[in-house]
Amino acid sequence: MGYRWKNNTDVDEAVVVIMNSLDKKDILPTWLVRTVQQSIEDSDPVYVKYFYKEVGKHAPAGMKFFEDSGGSD
Repeated sequence: MGYRWKNNTDVDEAVVVIMNSLDKKDILPTWLVRTVQQSIEDSDPVYVKYFYKEVGKHAPAGMKFFEDSGGSD
């Protein structure tokens, strides 16, 4: 279950989880992808845009898991 990002800190925490998961393996667990996708759908567009910017900067390998969720803005 995802949650609505209410500020940049919420997004930063999601990005850190993605970064840490990718450090252990080159793939993200399905539960994490689903959770983040739900957050993308439920959150304000300003935080979604910030999410994609931060993932692109700090965990570019993670982008492929979320590109179909509206990442190409």
